[in-house]
Order: sequence, then C-alpha cells, then structure tokens
Amino acid sequence: MLQPINSSFKGKDIVSLDQFNRASILRLFKEAKILKKIPTKKLLNVLKGKIATLIFFEPSTRTFSSHSVAFKKLGGQTIEYQNPLSTSSSVKGETIEDTVRVFEQYADVIVVRHPTKGTLKKVADAVRIPVINAGDGIGEHPTQALLDLFTVWEKHKKLDNLKVLMAGDLLNGRTVHSLIRGLSMFPKNTIYLLSPKQLRLSKDDFEAFSKKGVKLVEIYSAKDIPTDCHFWYWTRVQKERFNDKKEYEKLKLSFVLTKKLVDEKAGKNTLLMHPLPRVGEVETELDSDYRAVYLTDEVKNGMYIRMALFKLILKTS
Repeated sequence: MLQPINSSFKGKDIVSLDQFNRASILRLFKEAKILKKIPTKKLLNVLKGKIATLIFFEPSTRTFSSHSVAFKKLGGQTIEYQNPLSTSSSVKGETIEDTVRVFEQYADVIVVRHPTKGTLKKVADAVRIPVINAGDGIGEHPTQALLDLFTVWEKHKKLDNLKVLMAGDLLNGRTVHSLIRGLSMFPKNTIYLLSPKQLRLSKDDFEAFSKKGVKLVEIYSAKDIPTDCHFWYWTRVQKERFNDKKEYEKLKLSFVLTKKLVDEKAGKNTLLMHPLPRVGEVETELDSDYRAVYLTDEVKNGMYIRMALFKLILKTS
C-alpha cells in the first residue's frame, strides 16, 4: 500500500501522483521555490553523507541527469547504473527485487526507471528505504508531472480553472497520465485531448480520470483547439511502445506543433510544453518563442523539484 504524502514527505516513496493532494503539491513547490534562491555552495551540507542509487533500465537524458545533479547539489553522492539489462546481474537472471535489495545496503534512496508498468510498486515493496519512480513503462512519471505543474504554477500563479491541450501519444504517455492525475486535484480544470484514434487515452483511464473531477474533452483535429488555453502539452509518439514499426511510421507525425499552428491557435500567454525528447513533432523554429519552455524552464525546474523531493524525503531536521 503506497503511503499518502499528506503533510510529511519524510521517508516515503514517490511512486504515483495518487499519493499527493493539493497541500502536499504546494508544500513541495514552496520548498523548490526556496531552493531556487539559495546559492549552491550554501546547500552542500543538506544531504552530506547521503547516497542515492540511480538504476535506469530504459534510456534517459534529463530524468537521469537531473536526479544526479539534484542530489549532488545538496552535497550527496550517487551510485549510477544505466542499461543494467546488459551490464548488471540482470543479464544472469537476477530479479529487480534482488537488485534493489542489494543497493538498499549501500544507499539512502533509490531512483528507478523501468519499461514495465507497475514495477516501481514492486520495488517499493521490496526495500525499506525510499524509492522514487523515474518512469515505469506506460504507467506513470510522477516527478515529470510535478515539474510540469510547478512550471505552470510559477507562470500562471494557479493550478485551478485551467484550460489545457494535451497532444500526441496519450495512450502510452506516462507523463500525460501523471499530469492528468495532478491537474485533477485542483478544481475546474478542463483538458482537451488531441491524438490519433489508435493513441487515444484508454477507455479505462478516461473514465478513471473523469471520476477524479477533471473535465476531459476529446478533439479530433487541430482546428478544434481552443484559442485560450493556459498551456499546450505536446508529446512524441513513442516508438519503443510499438511492435509494428510500420504503424509507428504512419502515426509518428500525426500532429506537429508548428509556428503556423501557434500563430493561429495559441494565446499570448499559452505555454508551449513538452516532456522531451522530441523527434520531429515540434518545429525547432518555435524554440525561440517566448512561450516555449520545454528547453528552459521545464528542464531547470526538473532539477529544483527533484532537489526539493530529496530534501523533504531525507532531511533529518
């Protein structure tokens, strides 16, 4: 059973956005905002003597490096394992439960990314130290959702009464699944869902999220995008989730974020967001648009949100 965060993060796993409520999200944001203002040299004693193990069974650029940097900026050290399926005892058949039990003896917290949905719950159950979900297949990516929500909160000064567009691979997009969970905690949010028919949010997810209070509206063309969204959340079609590569090639650029579309449909304060990496679905011409935050604020905020999580989970006083 995953522990709810409530008012205390200390010693707890971060596996799902379902562990959070409004108060805990805003508590985290307050901590991240404080950390952004403190020079790094003044933070180096926060987690001095602590060790984090990073085990990534799937490729990662930002999530891996920002967890690593976040822990080190607080004075901690890391044990880092990328591609363990080819470089660790997993090759010999070792279970992930045994792998993390070994690292439990070395570290104070374990960060895991895995290609199979639900694996992080098994990992959290296997060890007695905190575990952070860095992405589990098509399941969730809670820290990505938290950094995205933090970015919106800083820019728009609220997380309620938002009008949102989510586009791309909504079926397999773990970042989307976690972000919808987060937005559902705040009142009167409406999310427009734009995706190819084959990659729409599953019926079960659509119904489950709708019951949480968020309004979900499926749209089928870029022409249907409202012109007053607070942010657009574009995502790539995920090649690694396809067994049929021809199907992937057919769908990968179903919806492309272009300057023309932004000029026609985005408001002057509409944030242009993307969890990255992008593979052609966002024109590079938009990188210099003042509303584009996918290579700037989102990336930097990922570091600060993870710093805040580590501090709140591990700080003894």
